[in-house]
Amino acid sequence: MRIRTFDDYQQAYQQSVEDPEAFWAGVAQEFQWRKPWTKTLQWNFTEPNIKWFVGGKLNITENCLDRHLAERGDQPAIIWEPNDPHEAGVTLTYRMLHDQVCRMANVLKRNGVGKGDRVCVYMPMVPELAIAVLACARIGAIHSVVFGGFSAQSIADRINDAQCRLVITADGAYRGNKEIPLKSVVDDALIGCPSVEKVIVMTRTRTPVAMLKGRDVWMEQELKQVTADCPAEEMDAEDVLFILYTSGSTGKPKGVVHTCGGYMVYAAYTFENVFQYEPGQVHFCTADIGWITGHSYIVYGPLACGATSLLFEGVPTYPDAGRFWDIVDKHQVNILYTAPTAIRSLMGFGLDKVENHDLSSLKVLGSVGEPINAEAWHWYDDHIGKNRCPIVDTWWQTETGGMLISPIAGVTKTKPTYATLPLPGVQPMLVDENGQEIEGNGVSGNLCMKFPWPGILRTTWGDHERCRQTYFSTYPGLYFTGDGCLRDEDGYYRITGRVDDVLNVSGHRIGTAEVENAINMHTGVVESAVVGYPHDIKGQGIYAYVIADAMPSDHDADLTKRDILATVSRVIGPIAKPDKIQFVSGLPKTRSGKIMRRILRKIAEGDTSNLGDTTTLLDPAVVDEIKAGAV
Repeated sequence: MRIRTFDDYQQAYQQSVEDPEAFWAGVAQEFQWRKPWTKTLQWNFTEPNIKWFVGGKLNITENCLDRHLAERGDQPAIIWEPNDPHEAGVTLTYRMLHDQVCRMANVLKRNGVGKGDRVCVYMPMVPELAIAVLACARIGAIHSVVFGGFSAQSIADRINDAQCRLVITADGAYRGNKEIPLKSVVDDALIGCPSVEKVIVMTRTRTPVAMLKGRDVWMEQELKQVTADCPAEEMDAEDVLFILYTSGSTGKPKGVVHTCGGYMVYAAYTFENVFQYEPGQVHFCTADIGWITGHSYIVYGPLACGATSLLFEGVPTYPDAGRFWDIVDKHQVNILYTAPTAIRSLMGFGLDKVENHDLSSLKVLGSVGEPINAEAWHWYDDHIGKNRCPIVDTWWQTETGGMLISPIAGVTKTKPTYATLPLPGVQPMLVDENGQEIEGNGVSGNLCMKFPWPGILRTTWGDHERCRQTYFSTYPGLYFTGDGCLRDEDGYYRITGRVDDVLNVSGHRIGTAEVENAINMHTGVVESAVVGYPHDIKGQGIYAYVIADAMPSDHDADLTKRDILATVSRVIGPIAKPDKIQFVSGLPKTRSGKIMRRILRKIAEGDTSNLGDTTTLLDPAVVDEIKAGAV
């Protein structure tokens, strides 16, 4: 399973392409299965129908917890660093984590949750979040974690789509100098969620909350009623492990479905190899468990490998911009996995916050969420890694379950801004607009995959046709990533950004249609169009062109903009607020009514010299007006 040299990588890659079933069977055998599989892979990309380790039985928590108890029972599994550096953190050994997961699993059972039931988790970044996720997996319940920055409306949409029976939340959350009232947001969401029968509330901020008799229970009181004896439910390799919602190019979020066997094997394999994890090392992934990065590289990947995973509640700039480096120094972190947005933000504070910390424990640096620009890559390399830590610039998606294209630390020669080479089992392909393969090096095209890997999504919850349409219909027989990509003369891959109507803001995917729908809900808005533009910190910013029923004056425009931002925050969450809003009298539309987004994109980017052919527009004059008023 371990790759140590570039020769190892080449051999593993060759075997994984020539005989994928034998390759992945070999990897999967290192885990604990209740019953072996009868067929390693069954697939087609037409329906699509993908199954790995067919007939195999297991429970992912036995692989993440139980099997480590004999050898690693007293080793830290999770180190928790709270938002406030003066608050005491928590270290849970594998034995303690196993005990707490079993207790929480029994709480879920006591509250009516069984195999196949969906549980929505809306919590701060505390150990109880990881415990809740693992407790669901222990009893075969399907978890759907919602990031703690989403609005009540966004939570309601997800709960209703998945028909969740139970919600696990907290009274509140700390994020930097803010206190977020999680329980009251859940209360607002549940007004329109008839499927929810119970809400389990953890105490974190001591914010006063309303507790409904018969529905709401305190986690602390429930835990007193149960024992730590909870045998793991036997699961089929293809049983659903979790649903994670991701923005699409149409308004409604998609519930990406991952299953127990293939996801586990892939998350663990990529974790161990890409980061070259060694026993005893401390792995610090700065993502939130509400995103796929947290699922795969804070919880499941590290724990399946018996690693020590550091969980951080706060933000990189609180109480000051040295917080990440404090944590690295304090916990002697060996692997740091963070987003280019965080790096760019910290670069802006200068080196004072870096230089008074001991970062000598670091062995590997990682980047995730969006392509990293050269300036951020070099700053990270020079000042954090001190030019002695390989940087793994990992490319992957919610739908892929784990990294697909990435250097292997210390094995693959790196190149700034390049994700470099595909990992074993990953067969990328560049195609043109017509789906014809673009062969050779020194070329660019749309990035597709021609063969499944164990971590690939199986469906979108409750709507398999949407899965087929979104990922498998654009180029028949291929999985289309939605990303443009360049393959250089060395065969290295560089992701050039989304080619569909999805923005990548601070490493988080946000559908333009979703933001437009939210803006259009504001009273007085007739229509809107949203595009991305280059943003120094976030990578991509959100630029909204808005038609109001009456063009607001300068003073009114500021008020209306604030109102629109509040509307977007309430409907989706603060994460989706536009950075720039421009009021316009019309939008550049073709005669068939299609908005010409490329024109709006160019104007947002400040590139108005070459807008291409505008003669096909219904009203070409509107373009000049938009250009003149650009913000």
